[in-house]
Amino acid sequence: GIAAWFSQNSFNLVSSVIAITGLWFTAFSIRSETKARQVANLIAVTENHREIWAEYSRSPDLWRVLNPTADLTKQPITLREELFTRSVIFQLNSSYYATKDHLIIKLEGLRRDAFEFLSLPIPMATWKLIKYKQNDEFAAFVESCQNWK
Repeated sequence: GIAAWFSQNSFNLVSSVIAITGLWFTAFSIRSETKARQVANLIAVTENHREIWAEYSRSPDLWRVLNPTADLTKQPITLREELFTRSVIFQLNSSYYATKDHLIIKLEGLRRDAFEFLSLPIPMATWKLIKYKQNDEFAAFVESCQNWK
């Protein structure tokens, strides 16, 4: 009966239980490592974001970048404004791909942030200068953000 079957198959049964348990612990470990890596990557993205905007905060010559009434016909974009705006767009690019590839925890407001930033005159003009140099996928994401609302 059962005792005979168990005595004949106990090694296979124990081996199977150990293998399944090992696989379960491996999957759990990988999931934990993935979450830890996502958090570490998010911290790095946040640090880069902080550095960019700290530069903005301490540089009055950049403050016009966020001015919704900046008139680019009266005062064209300065090189410094363009370089700063490019940095923000490159940060957006990094955040987009990191989110898309699940390397960071999903940034829920990424599309809204892109819309708000790129609706401003200087960022929009800078985007028009550099969008043809971007990956098609990222360019399509940015263009879709302009229709966010």
